[in-house]
Amino acid sequence: MKDYQLGFISNADIFNHVKETVALYRTFIDLKSFNENIVDPIKLTFDAKVYGKTFEEIIESECIRQIDKTNSNRIGYFHQNLFKYAGNGWNVPIAGFDVINDELHIYAELKNKHNTMNSASSQKTYMKMQEKLLQDDRAVCMLVEVIAKKSQNVKWTTTVDGKVFSHDRIRRISIDKFYEIVFGDSEAFFKLCRALPDILDDAIAELQCGSIENNVYEELNQLSPDMSKSLYLLAFKTYDGFQNL
Repeated sequence: MKDYQLGFISNADIFNHVKETVALYRTFIDLKSFNENIVDPIKLTFDAKVYGKTFEEIIESECIRQIDKTNSNRIGYFHQNLFKYAGNGWNVPIAGFDVINDELHIYAELKNKHNTMNSASSQKTYMKMQEKLLQDDRAVCMLVEVIAKKSQNVKWTTTVDGKVFSHDRIRRISIDKFYEIVFGDSEAFFKLCRALPDILDDAIAELQCGSIENNVYEELNQLSPDMSKSLYLLAFKTYDGFQNL
């Protein structure tokens, strides 16, 4: 096993965790999954004309967008489930908070980016933390942001039902500071990012993956050689007049 020089997690654990995440990555798309939520052919028509692209190019962009959306959830899996290997009371429960340590009374929610929560989601998360403080007067609740505006561990101030709330034991914290709390190493997250390309190379080599299988064009072409027509038939084939396309 290669030495990734992390220190806070074993080489085998980080390799297997990265490999599990890679294995979950979406690498295939066909017409059924492409149109699962019914692709909007009118928007794609606008996109093609406004940006001077062919329908084939716009379809490729939409395929990549859908795959990327799925894979963003896989990155959430990577961030959350890495803490299964932390030991010392750290746990990733099936439900409730994303990461907890009952011994230390720490309860964390993980978010990938500082601006991904809308107002309703933010209020819901904050009230969940307030409730936890009522249940456990030693609890410290943390909103952990992978991509925060800056490295920080500060009191989370937010608005709930038009009122501003803050509490010393409800924190807003960047993931580097959370790694320091969990692993006792202020540079743990930096070390992971530094080693990640090598770990990924090794995991991808073992899994023998690294490409996307895209059957959307072939299946659209079976509907009609005219990509524009195929897209409209996907969404509007039962609408009046479209049978004559």
